[in-house]
Amino acid sequence: QVQLVESGGGLVQPGGSLRLSCAASGSIRSILDMAWYRQGPGKERELVASFNLGGSTDYADSVKGRFTISRDNAKNTIYLQMNSLTPEDTAVYHCKFTLFSFRGATDYWGKGTLVTVSS
Repeated sequence: QVQLVESGGGLVQPGGSLRLSCAASGSIRSILDMAWYRQGPGKERELVASFNLGGSTDYADSVKGRFTISRDNAKNTIYLQMNSLTPEDTAVYHCKFTLFSFRGATDYWGKGTLVTVSS
C-alpha cells in the first residue's frame, strides 16, 4: 500500500511564500511521474507542476517563474516552493505519484493541504 501525506499549507499574505512537502511511504517502486495539483474554490482541479519519467519538469502557465517543484529521491518526497503568491493561488494542493506495477500504471493521491492567500 502506498500513502502520500502533504504538509506545509497555511495562511499567507499576498506576495508571500510557502513550501509544500509530499512524503510517500509504502512500496514505492517504478515511479512514472510525480506531480502537484490544486483545486481552488469553485474551480476544477488543475495540474500545477510535475516531474515526468525522464526527470523533466512542467508547470502550469499561471505559476511559471513563481513555483518550483523539486524532489528528494532518498526520502521519496517532493516539494513545491511557491513564491509571489496571489489570492488566485488559494486552493487545496494535492500531490500525486504514478507508479508502475504488473497491474499497470496506478495513481496515488494525498488528501491535500490547504493554501490560503489573503491579507
